[in-house]
Amino acid sequence: LLRLSYHELYRATSGFSQENLIGSGSFGHVYRGRLDQHGKKNVAVKVLDLQKKGASKTFKAECRILRNIRHRNLVSILSYCSSIDFKGLEFKALVYEFMENGNLDLWLHQETNDQAISSPNLNLLQRLNIAIDVASALHYLHNHCETTIVHCDLKPSNILLDNDLVAHVGDFGLARLLLETVNTSYEQGTSSTILIKGTIGYAAPEYGMGNAASTKGDVYSYGILLLEMITRRRPTDDMFKDDLDLQNYASMALPEQVFEIVDPLLLSTRDENGETTGGKQIFNVQRKMKCLVSLLNIGLKCSARLPDDRMQISEVTRELHLIKDAFLSVKIHKENIDD
Repeated sequence: LLRLSYHELYRATSGFSQENLIGSGSFGHVYRGRLDQHGKKNVAVKVLDLQKKGASKTFKAECRILRNIRHRNLVSILSYCSSIDFKGLEFKALVYEFMENGNLDLWLHQETNDQAISSPNLNLLQRLNIAIDVASALHYLHNHCETTIVHCDLKPSNILLDNDLVAHVGDFGLARLLLETVNTSYEQGTSSTILIKGTIGYAAPEYGMGNAASTKGDVYSYGILLLEMITRRRPTDDMFKDDLDLQNYASMALPEQVFEIVDPLLLSTRDENGETTGGKQIFNVQRKMKCLVSLLNIGLKCSARLPDDRMQISEVTRELHLIKDAFLSVKIHKENIDD
């Protein structure tokens, strides 16, 4: 892994200027930068706030995990810096490939974000592709790494979109290597003895009871994410109180009232190619309804209260591909008839 100096990152980000600040979180700040001496590459520089408890542990976790994994749907770490800044203070930063389209949270909740996205909203096919991308990343982490990796903090702000709107899962600061369960299959629910917190609304309920990190916890977070992508309602939305939560909200509407709860932007009279549907509108609505019901059902199965009731991520990826194939083949079949 390429190691950069503090001075190189200082130059790349114009002195960590406010103009280059693209995000902040509990860990610190993220800046846009340009490494002219390394192929004129645009990068995202995550500077850790070392005053925060656990920041150094986060840095080590991300370095250890990301340097050994490669997948098209995971954010690639390009470099790191562990140095001293101009004030003589300890400085740690991680350098990632830059994602032109920001994070999924910005796209889903433009009205509550300062950083407005000028692009049009995500249509159903784009959201379906993002859902497949994220599931593929989890499948790789859980089943195809030398050691099982649990992300532990899956949520829209940790899903970054590149120029082609391909999703990349990032922020492995809470991730866990399940070293003691290398030879345990996912079907048995691999888990770690280290307790984790995650993010309220996305963290599996068993984590709140002190249970250890597990791959099934990631599946729960994925289910909540999928429900949020379709309804455009955060799990922490003010409307959810007493016995009403995101899962109940979705399940009560299935299947007949599905259009009452989905993001209105998905019900546009434009098809997935951006063309007005005209006479095809009724058919297009039926096609969308079938796809939306299928996606919400997967979201509900993944976010089941009991870990053993949740789907396996391999099953999720398989079903999502079938849903996409059906969605596209019906569309193509209809277009052929019209021709």
